[in-house]
Amino acid sequence: MNDSKKIKLNFYFQKIIFFVAIIFFFIKLITWRITSSLSIFSDAMESLTNIISGLVGLCSLYISSLPKDQNHPYGHGKVEFISTAIEGVIISIVGITIFINTFIRIKYNIHKINLSKLDYGVFLMSFTGIINYFLGLLACNIGQKNKALTLIASGKHLQIDTYSTFGIVIGLILLNITKCTWIDPIISIIFSSVILYTGFKLLRKATAGIMDESDKKLLIKLSFSLNEKRDVHWIDLHHLKIIKYGSALHIDCHLIVPWFFNIKKANQEVKKLTQLTKNEFGSKVELSVHVEACSKNHCPFCLNHFCKVRKHFFKKKILWTLDKTSYYNKT
Repeated sequence: MNDSKKIKLNFYFQKIIFFVAIIFFFIKLITWRITSSLSIFSDAMESLTNIISGLVGLCSLYISSLPKDQNHPYGHGKVEFISTAIEGVIISIVGITIFINTFIRIKYNIHKINLSKLDYGVFLMSFTGIINYFLGLLACNIGQKNKALTLIASGKHLQIDTYSTFGIVIGLILLNITKCTWIDPIISIIFSSVILYTGFKLLRKATAGIMDESDKKLLIKLSFSLNEKRDVHWIDLHHLKIIKYGSALHIDCHLIVPWFFNIKKANQEVKKLTQLTKNEFGSKVELSVHVEACSKNHCPFCLNHFCKVRKHFFKKKILWTLDKTSYYNKT
């Protein structure tokens, strides 16, 4: 599947998530009106965040799919982190609002629940939870295949929503059995805390992306791949950095090659390195390589055993671990 088809599929599936979120919001709102359950109200507000997240996700996928231009030479992928930040703020506000609303109802004893209609609540909430889970699972799978961060975030959000929904269902069943009405606001407080935690996690992730925080998992994965398929002419590699622009990656590194290589030969080694990274991370990879010439200090760990200008005997192979590649190591 080419990139244009992947973009269309991502956008189409995000639209499905958006419209399903709208339908489920009204189902949960009706369920809340029937039962007067605070925990169901909490879940309805969570569905409201799904609607907003779906809309923000649609805008994000559209903008991030735009081609590079003069004003955006690295593309528009960073918008995905901005959309994640917006989603995190909205979810956090909803979590705080639910918590305050529940606390007020408990304090002033204005909470009433229709115990005779709880079976409707259990059925409708279970139905929305099952659909949400499988929709989220499918969104994550498509997002991982197409490297669409927004779609992955939407899928995980739906799955988290499912866990909270089934927690509420269990609470409603207990409430129906015990007839203890205090269980309902307690469940509401617990899941407002879960919603708040989810919002803070999304904000943390968005901040890391906007601030170009180092992704250790990606760096370790690339370092491992380079070690596995290392060319004998790649004497050393350092200053390895990865910057994420949505689904696109920009990789910077310094590559040390034999000092007697001319520009053409050195460029061939850069092309090999570029192809290796594209094979590992896909076509949406830009590689910027600063080529450096080796010195006699590199001879003890140079893998080119047929080098005719070697000044020192080979001692050991240095593995390109995260510590070795992140900065210039002269040893």
